[in-house]
This record gives sequence, C-alpha cells and structure tokens, in this order.
Amino acid sequence: MATSNILSIGKTALNAAQVGISTTGHNIANASTAGYSRQVVVQSAASSQNFGYGYVGQGTEVSSVTRVYNDLLARQAINSQSVSAGLETYAANMSSIDNMLSDASAGLSPTLNDFFASVKALSANPNDPSTRQTMLSNAQSLVNRFHSTNSRLDEIREGINTQLSSSVGLVNTYAKQLSSLNDTIDKAISATGNQPNDLLDQRDQLVTELSKLIKTTVVPQGQGGYNVFIGNGLPLVVGTTSYNLTTASSPTDPSRLEVAYHSNNKTSILSTESLPGGSIGGLLQFRSESLDAIQNKIGQIAVSIAGTFNAQHAQGTDKNGNPGGNLFTIAAPIVNSNSNNTGTAVISSQVVDASAVTSSDYRLQYDGANYKITRLADQSVQTFASLPQTVDGLSFTQASGTINANDDFVIRPTLNAGNTLALAFSDVNKLAVGGPVLSSSANAGNTGSANLSALSVNSSYAASPLASPLTFTYTSGIPGTFAMAPSALPVTVTNGGSSTTYPPGAPITYTSGATISVGGLSFALSGTPANGDEFTVAPSASTGPSDNRNGLLLANLETKGNVQAIGSTTKNSYNAAFAQMVSGVGNKTRELKVTSAAEAQVLEQANTAMQSESGVNLDEEAANLLRYQQAYQAAGKMMQIASQLFDVLLNIR
Repeated sequence: MATSNILSIGKTALNAAQVGISTTGHNIANASTAGYSRQVVVQSAASSQNFGYGYVGQGTEVSSVTRVYNDLLARQAINSQSVSAGLETYAANMSSIDNMLSDASAGLSPTLNDFFASVKALSANPNDPSTRQTMLSNAQSLVNRFHSTNSRLDEIREGINTQLSSSVGLVNTYAKQLSSLNDTIDKAISATGNQPNDLLDQRDQLVTELSKLIKTTVVPQGQGGYNVFIGNGLPLVVGTTSYNLTTASSPTDPSRLEVAYHSNNKTSILSTESLPGGSIGGLLQFRSESLDAIQNKIGQIAVSIAGTFNAQHAQGTDKNGNPGGNLFTIAAPIVNSNSNNTGTAVISSQVVDASAVTSSDYRLQYDGANYKITRLADQSVQTFASLPQTVDGLSFTQASGTINANDDFVIRPTLNAGNTLALAFSDVNKLAVGGPVLSSSANAGNTGSANLSALSVNSSYAASPLASPLTFTYTSGIPGTFAMAPSALPVTVTNGGSSTTYPPGAPITYTSGATISVGGLSFALSGTPANGDEFTVAPSASTGPSDNRNGLLLANLETKGNVQAIGSTTKNSYNAAFAQMVSGVGNKTRELKVTSAAEAQVLEQANTAMQSESGVNLDEEAANLLRYQQAYQAAGKMMQIASQLFDVLLNIR
C-alpha cells in the first residue's frame, strides 16, 4: 500500500513538473509576441488520506494555468494609448500646416510685401508701362499664392476624409473580431471551466489596437465576456453582438465626411465632442478646432484684400481717364442648406463691407417667427423679425422659396475665398492710380451747418459713370426732405441696419448721418441744413498721366486696419492679421508637441508597469526551466525508488 502511494505521489509530481516545463517553454516562445501575458502554473496539495496514525499526503495537483494580468494597469494603458494617439495625430497635422505657413520664402507675407512694394512703385511712377506691368504681375502672384495655400489645405481636408473612412472600417473589423472572440471564450470556459489564456490575450490586444483609433472602455461581464464602449459611452460590442460605425456626409456640407453610429437601421451623425481620443478623435478635433479656422482666416484675408482694394481702386481713374473698376474678383459666400430642411427657401449672402467680415462661419435658423443668425466662432446670436439683414459686413437675404420652422442654413463667407480669388483684368492701362472720379461741394450760399462726407463709388459705378453733376436741394419741414436733380435714378438711404429706397423724383427724407446711395456712388450727409441749402456731386477731371493721387491711397491700404478680429472692435492690417494667424498656429503646434511628448511618456510608463508584471522575463523563465527540470528528475527518482521497494517485496517470497 505504501509502495503504491509513493508511486502515485511521484506520478503527480512528474505531471506537475511536466506542465511547468511546458508552460515555461510557452512563455519563452512568446516572449516577443505583442499582447502576450506571462502564464504561471498554479499547484495545490492533493487531498491527504487518513491511515489511523495520521493523514498522509497524496502528492500534488495542477489547479490551473493562469496568465499574470492586472486589470487596473491594463485600463490605465488603454486610456493612455487613446489620449496619446489623439494628440499625436493632431500634432502631426498641425505641424504640416505650421511648416507651410511659416516658410519665409513660400508663405503669404513675402508675396503680399512684393505686391504693395509694386503699388508704391507705381504711385511714384504712374505713367511707366513696365511699372504698371510689374504691379499687375505681382497681383497675379498674390492670387497664385492664395490658390496654392488654399489647395494645400484642401488636400489636408481630403486626407482627413480618407483617413476617417479607413479608420472607421478598421474599427468595425475589430468589433466583429471582438464579438467573435467573446463567443469563443464563453464556449471554452463553459465547456472546461478553465480560462483560455491565449484567447484572452488576443482579445486584450484587439482592445489595445482599437484604443489607438478611438477612446475605448471595457466593462467585464459574467465569466469572461467583454462589453466594449467607444467615445463617451456608445456600445460597440455587447457580448457576442457588434455595432457599426460608418461615415456620412455632413447635412450642411456634402464634401465633409462625419463619423456616424449605425444601430437599429438608423444612422446618427456623432459630434466631435462625443468621440474624444484615438486617431479618429484627433482628426475630428484638428479639423473642427484648427483646420477650419485657419482656412477661414486665410480666406478672410483674401476677402479683405479684394474688397478693400477694389473699393479704393474704384475711387480713382485709369490711364484712359475712365473710372476704376474691380482689380480682383472673388466668389460670394458659400450657403449650404441643411439636407433635413422641409422648406424650399433659398438663402443668399453677399459681402457688403469687406473690412467688417470676420473669419467665422454663420448659421441662420428660422423658428417659425424670427430669424436667428449665430456667429459660430463665439456663438454670438442676433435675432431678426425679417430678412434681408446685414451682420459683420455680410448681407443675408431670402432669395426665393418658402422657409419653414426649424429650417437651418450654414453660411461660409471665407472658407473657399482663397481658391476663388482672381484678377478682373489684364490690361495695365486699367490700373486706376489717378485722382478721384468724383468731387463734392456745398453751395457757397448755404446757411445751415450740414456737410457732405465719405464720398465713394462701388464696383458698379465704372459701368455707368456720372455724366453730369447731381444736385441735392433741402426743403425744410416735418420731416425735412431733399430733392435730387436730375432725378432719373432711385435713391437708397441707409441708417443703421435699415434701408429705404425712394423711386426717381420722390422727395428723400433727411436723416442726419444716413448714407445716401445712387447710381453706384454713396455719401453721408450730417448736421442741420437750412431751407434751400444745396450740395453737388460731380465728375472729377484727371490731372493727366502723372496723376498718382489714388495710387498713394492704394499703397496706404497696406498698413490700414482692414481685417476684422472676431468679437473685437479692433482691425489689423493684412500682414499683421496673417502674422497673428501664423503665430497662433506655431503656438498651438508647440503646445501639442509638448503635450503629445508628455502623454507618450505616460503611455511608456503604463506599458512598462504592465510589462513588469505581465511581460516575460527570459532570465526568470530560464531559472524556472531549471527548477522544473530538477523537479522532474526528483519525481522520476521517487518513482524509481518506489519500483525498487516493490521489487524487494516480491523477492521476499
């Protein structure tokens, strides 16, 4: 009995040593396998047997082979992986824009400086054909630089669409694999009661890869199942069921891909805020926080240059003595109707004051009674009972159709401006550097205190310039009115945000400080006129080919404040606005690089902590191999002794 007991104990020891050698060899073989967790043999003493004189041990048994895995460290590593991937993606994209804008030779500033240098040269020598050609060539170079800069930003935007599509496809692939592993692991545990360690490692490695794409949260369930949530709590894998992400065009911009969640045959577009972390979150955050703002800012500078330069250019006369027209052309703001709108309204927008246009996009909404215009950059809201209205130098008009409650429109005044900027003419003789096309005067016999100021013309004036003087005669009364002669044109009076148009020949109600517009020209009247006071606006004669009066004014635009800052009363010059933007991009890029490096260090520490506990140490495994080898040999020796004892018993007979 004792001999067989010794043999049985030796057999259990031999089996335990054999399992230990196999497990150690498995660890050594997978030392370099990504996501592999070190496995250990868990032994326990076999139940002892009572022989009357006491309990005698029956050897050992292998309880299980478990992996060394720390859930807390794993969660920390997954979270850090998601944050690090998002910051790295954001920083990489910002760095490419920073390198492009800050290039001293390829940036916008050198071309802008060259353009205004040629404007100054022309104002000094207005009759020189080569100087005129140089200015026109530099204007074309400026247009080309806006095109190339905007095209590069468009390429980045298209790249984001491509990356989002591929990343979303990869997320869905991981989701299916995770749900499949959940099923396999559940069946394995149900059948044997033991943990399939290698399958668990495969599943955890998939979760790690998923966290590189999007913020991932794991909630263990039951006897080994995983529920996986993404973003701010959207279920991606629940047991053996997986859900899908997809991409969909933005309802207010068909060219812009958004990430959407597909469930119960319904697709819902997800906001950037609901998908933090991972490369997907980094791409969405970069696009919404930086790319849109940068491209809008460049477009704003293009709009400001085109609008303010055209406005001043129209005030002068060209080499042939004709009124100046537009030097630049630029497309109207983009207006996108929400695809979910139920009405048929068409909203249009125009730039009416280029120096007041901001770099923000706008949303126009109708609630059934009022129109709400929101400046999206700072969420500033203005409400109006009707259209048209002017906000930040932009007109908003319902051109046609019927607008219904909750209809929504997004207006992008500057996003594509850099691409659409162009020269309006190529004839050097049309450069209007000569003196103003109009002059104004008050009748010497006037007895009131009113005065005429801010005389200017817009781009339409050159098509039908004033052929003879216009005279405005005041008649006192309640209210006081002006009569215009000749009276063949309608007159528009603008005061604050409201405008009134008077038909030809109708008396014009006087409002001090109001702007009067007629036939492409405008001026302001202010003060207190007396009955019979007269004011005259007349064509102005050029002083000859050497006239440079408007050229000097055009050159002065370089340093004037013509670029409006959002939510501010201050305006920057073109160069100052661009420099401020480049500085902001540089600061943001440096901030992201520092933050990304710090988070990469945190991730490295989290991975090191996991590896120190779960990773395979080859020196330790080599020692274990020797230990199990010695245990195997000792168990074999025990069985040999048991055999010899049995032989002794047989030989007694």
